[in-house]
Amino acid sequence: MVAGAVIGFVLATRDDPESAAAPSSSPAPTAAPSSEPSGDAGGASICGLGDVVLTGSVSTAPSAQWEFQGTTAYPTSAEFGPGESNEQGIRYCFEHSPEGAIFAAANAVVQGSDAATSPDWIAYFLSEETPNRSQLLSDVAAGSSSSTRMNVAGFRLLNYDGESARVDMAVRAVGSGNSVNASAVYDLVWESGDWKLLPQDPNNPLQMAELPDTAGYIAWEE
Repeated sequence: MVAGAVIGFVLATRDDPESAAAPSSSPAPTAAPSSEPSGDAGGASICGLGDVVLTGSVSTAPSAQWEFQGTTAYPTSAEFGPGESNEQGIRYCFEHSPEGAIFAAANAVVQGSDAATSPDWIAYFLSEETPNRSQLLSDVAAGSSSSTRMNVAGFRLLNYDGESARVDMAVRAVGSGNSVNASAVYDLVWESGDWKLLPQDPNNPLQMAELPDTAGYIAWEE
């Protein structure tokens, strides 16, 4: 769930190929997350942000203002989100649209990889329908910080139907004297007025894979 820790492990073991086997390619488009409709699939965001768009795709990088959490840049938009933050510093409330889903996933990369915010963030972001949800929350809370420096590099919107979205985020990271490109797939559902994560495989929630490069992704970075 914490992308930075997983990427850090890949970097640390890069010089020892027998210690870790990383997938060689990013996931291909598949079916959207399987879940029962939440009942508010057509609803507006929890903070009334933006429009409600139930179909569509994204072929160019949305305009964004980039801010920093630690050393990692994350995108913000008055139109797409995040529209709110709480006293723990958790950013939430994204537009119910393809762009809103992409902004939610990009912010998840950053918030989920900061040990200071990840426990509170995942308690909000993880869907109530997630199998073994309590165990995943415990795993994130028990996670350790990572010295890996990373940044969002691009995205692919694999599926979008208004009720769910599948966003493949490309990330570049540097640590342990190595650099790596990686993919993390966010299976999102519209739940309680915001985009939430509903992993298809609780044992591998983000389906992380090492990438040879970011070809095929829509470039999007600070």
